[in-house]
This record gives sequence, C-alpha cells and structure tokens, in this order.
Amino acid sequence: MSLAAARAVADAVLYEGYLLYPYRASAAKNRTRWQFGVLGPPSAAGTAFGEAPDMSMQCLLAPGAGVPTVTVRLRFLQVQAREVRATRPDGTEERVTELVVGETSVLTWDEAVEREVVLPDVPLDGEVRFAVSVPGGQDEEPVGDAGRIVRRRWPLSADVRVTVSPDGEHRRLTVAVTNTHPGPAEDRSQALRHSLLSAHLLLEARNAAFLSVIDPPPEAVGAAARCSQNRCWPVLAGGHDLLLGAPIILYDHPRIAEQSRGDLFDSTEIDEILTLRVMTMTDQEKAEARATDARAAAIIDRCDAATPADLQRLHGTCHVDKGSLVRIRPNRRADAQDLFFAGRIARVAAVVEDVDGGTHVAVTLLDDPAADLHDWYGRYLYFAPDELVPVAPEEEP
Repeated sequence: MSLAAARAVADAVLYEGYLLYPYRASAAKNRTRWQFGVLGPPSAAGTAFGEAPDMSMQCLLAPGAGVPTVTVRLRFLQVQAREVRATRPDGTEERVTELVVGETSVLTWDEAVEREVVLPDVPLDGEVRFAVSVPGGQDEEPVGDAGRIVRRRWPLSADVRVTVSPDGEHRRLTVAVTNTHPGPAEDRSQALRHSLLSAHLLLEARNAAFLSVIDPPPEAVGAAARCSQNRCWPVLAGGHDLLLGAPIILYDHPRIAEQSRGDLFDSTEIDEILTLRVMTMTDQEKAEARATDARAAAIIDRCDAATPADLQRLHGTCHVDKGSLVRIRPNRRADAQDLFFAGRIARVAAVVEDVDGGTHVAVTLLDDPAADLHDWYGRYLYFAPDELVPVAPEEEP
C-alpha cells in the first residue's frame, strides 16, 4: 500500500463519527460530537469534561541496511466555530441559529479544520521531544446584505515524545502525545475548543521495517506482548514501511473498499444502506443537512446523484475465487469459534450459494497441517464474502 492509500484510511479515521446520519444538526445523535481520539486540555474541569489529555502507542521495528529513521505524522482536527450573524434593519448585528437568504440556509455550527504536523527523520535511538503549536484565528464571510458568517478557531498546543529502546534484536518505538494547553476549561464546549480531535498517528519507516503487534512473526511474539497501548492502537498500513496508530481498533492493512463512492463518516457501516437511507430523506431534511455542514452537503449531493449502476456496485462484489489467499475477518458472530480464526490466512476451496441465494466461501487454513485432508474430505470452514479480505502479494507467506 502506498502512502496515499494509507492516508486515505487515515482520513477515514480522522472523520470517523464527525457527523452521523441523518447528517442534520437537529438530530439527537449529532448534538454530542467528537467521540474518538479526543485529547482534552489537562486543566479541564472534571465535572464538565472526561477526556484525558494524552495518548501513546508502542510498536516494533527491525532495522535494515543504512541509518534507520521514522517520519511521524500527527494528524487531528481543530474545532472551528461557525457563528451566523444577522443584520438588523438599524444596521446592528445579532447572533442567530439560522440565516435564510433566498433558498439558501446557513446554521450556527461547529466545523473542523484538518491539521497535520510532520516530524521528519526521527532517529531510532534515544528520546526526542517536539513542541506542537497551532494558532487560533478568525475569518469572516459576508452573506449578501443579510448578515455574515464568522468562523473562529482557538490555539492548540501539544507535546510529542518519541522514544526508542532495544528489545532483543528489535527496537521498540514509543510515540506519546500530550495536550499541553495551559488554561482552564469550565465546560465541554470550552474544553473542545482546546482539544486535539480524532488524533492519530501515521508513521513511515526508512531503512527499517515495522512488525505487526497483532500477528507478530514467531521471533517477535515476546517483544510484541511487552508493547503497551494507551488510547492508540498500531496496525500495519501497507507493506512494512507504514504504520497507523488509530484511536479505534483496526486490523493490520485496513483498506477503503473500492466500491465506496466517498466518505459517510461511519466506516463501520455499509455504504449501500446509508446511501439508500439518504435517498429516502425528504427535501426539507436534505436542505437542513446541507445547511448544517459543507461535508454533509457533499454526501447528500453524491447520494442524490447515484445511478442504478452505482447502487449495484455498492451491493457487493466477490473478489475471491478457488485457490486465492484471503485473511479471515469474522464479523457476524454466528459461531464463537470463528473468533479464533481472526487474522489468519486461508486458501479458498470454493464459492457456493445456499438455497436462499446466500453466498458462502469455503476455506482451509493455510497453517493447518491437516488442510490437505480437510480438502480431500470436503470439510471446510465457511465465511461470508465480507468476512474475507484478499491477501496482497506482499502479504503472502
């Protein structure tokens, strides 16, 4: 996987839960936002805010030829409060929740600005610390003669500590991020203004290879067990030179489904279901969603423009055939034993349909010494197509 592909997955993490269906400010589920990767100000009142100021992750690297280094990318969202002000007949202004001009409506709402801090060529030796500072600011946008939109951001500060220590023939890399905002915060709204939202890490190694801590090679099992995580979980994000530290638990090598036509801010959902639900919204509901957020407006427009062919592609495509290698990702919980196969590689023996038209994939585990016998008897493990991920060439054992 390239850096661009890994960044696409990181972007999905960045906007996970940003705004949920039905994408309207009035929806109850969108009144309390920012659920993942929130690094709150350390002096926030505990009665008003319960988000810790820090996160950290540990991963393993195997040094290669040359001088090994890592580029650390800290990525997060910064709150941008959008305040709508209406112009009164006497020329003065007042803050309003909604401003309607012709057929266009704009709501007072909290947006977000993407931030990325790049720490290049960090040596894999000792400890390095970086101070992160993101300035606040204010922008204004007139809305004809009816009023204006004022967008305001508050300053952010954080400390990034990168520590490398040996663990046998490997090196343990620790990346810790701490919000260092010095001032108090008396309520949740104030605390969020000085929080790093959806904070996560994207690391790129040079002259070194990341090792999986989920499915480590035999020689690194002990070292992987000694790694500890705090609100940030590392997964391989492409080959062994890219690693994603996410505030949500993922498997190694996460990908964006090629059928997906764009972000829906809920990467654990099914694009087809959400697209169909958006298409059933009333014109009034869609108008409110468009007025809520520009990114919500893009979702509504994209779903409205979906063709029958687009929906058919969302319905699903089987990308496995007999003999291909797949990684098992159980998600239906039909059999508790399926969980023991999570992350393991299997070979596809057949793709079959049942009498109800359901599709099932018969597989044998690649590391099962009795795989040939199971294949001879026709005794297979069965999974749904969406529980299997094709194994990329670089992942094949």
